[in-house]
Amino acid sequence: MTTKQFMPNSTEERLIWFGLTLTYPFFAFGGLYIMGSVLGWMIFAVVLLRWYVNGKDKSSVIPAITWLWVFGGLFMLLALLIGHSNWDLGVAKTIKSSIGWAKGWALMPLFLFIGTFVDIKPQLIVRAVCIVSFHSLIFALVTIVFYLAGAHGDLFISPLKVIGGPGETFFTVSLFGLNPETGAGRWRFFTPWAPAAGFMACIFLIFTCQEKDNFWRNAGLLGSFVMSLLSQSRAGWVIYIALTPLCFLHKHFKNPMLLILMGLIIPAITLLGEPLFNWISNSYADIKASRPESTRVRKTLEVLALQRWESEAPIWGHGIVERGPKIVEGMPIGSHHTWYGLLFVKGIVGLLALAIPLTFTCIYLFWHSLKSQVCYSATLMLVVFICYSFFENLEILSFIYWPALIWIGIALNPLKSGEKYV
Repeated sequence: MTTKQFMPNSTEERLIWFGLTLTYPFFAFGGLYIMGSVLGWMIFAVVLLRWYVNGKDKSSVIPAITWLWVFGGLFMLLALLIGHSNWDLGVAKTIKSSIGWAKGWALMPLFLFIGTFVDIKPQLIVRAVCIVSFHSLIFALVTIVFYLAGAHGDLFISPLKVIGGPGETFFTVSLFGLNPETGAGRWRFFTPWAPAAGFMACIFLIFTCQEKDNFWRNAGLLGSFVMSLLSQSRAGWVIYIALTPLCFLHKHFKNPMLLILMGLIIPAITLLGEPLFNWISNSYADIKASRPESTRVRKTLEVLALQRWESEAPIWGHGIVERGPKIVEGMPIGSHHTWYGLLFVKGIVGLLALAIPLTFTCIYLFWHSLKSQVCYSATLMLVVFICYSFFENLEILSFIYWPALIWIGIALNPLKSGEKYV
């Protein structure tokens, strides 16, 4: 692997490279949310300017699935506008929510489009992610010392919060946090909260497994493992463990002996299905029981969101999240769950605007995953997205997982993912 493959050649690649490798410097002054939200639109502006000046490149095709994501993002905006109109939320809130859409749901099709359309070296993204993961390892080692010394975890809230965002958490610079139920240290790294760090650990695992250089590969893998471990995210641990063999065994999937072995194992699992299911169920119950208060709040939020969506705004939703009652400790109704959140805020229209392109993307990438390493890794990233959609609001974290969106966009372009375009 030559050094040239890791040197950004175009403005778009430079923005991606520095946007990734400077993750912790941006986090250090509370500017990561602003950077992640603006970066996609900056690259898009450069793409439009280059397209206008140089014309369309032959590899810059836009597959139909990418257009599905674009139309889905526009339907999200339409649902937002109609929801605000139906509930008379006013011009100020409509403008604020539209800006929020541009920094959330709009980033998903935007970064997918960039990955599909722009000529980006995949190994450049992989190396940049390995560097960020290595920085996470260093951050963990340093902050563990401060934690053991009894230092205070939160440092300051960035003055950039005046620009606006989902909350102060996105602008808070902290070394570590505390688990509210156990009092033990809990790390969120560069993310707004600890479970999001578990989410990014899973994404980083998939990326770093593709690094060819032994040092950066091992450093990246160790960093992602430490992120998962210290985040104390229950979902993150389970998904990380499940991903590990899938990341390392892909090259053996074409081996006939492995297929024969799988043919023997699957019937055995079928015969042992009931005891295996009971074991998994009991293990999951034990994990949930480790933080019963968090589990209760999440479950109650889901019930409230579903009931109010069905009875009050089934088509276009409520337009915005609403502060919940005391039973959910004031947590917003429509948070902590992508699908229930979409139903509550944007109705069935919003849910379909995500579900339809996501379904077609899964089918396409799964079909091509055995032929292309890029498609296979993109499929694993989609699996992480789907799993975490039941624990997080995906749109609110798009400012940090945008490298995965670019990667999926690359996979959707057959000329870039190793597939022959027809």
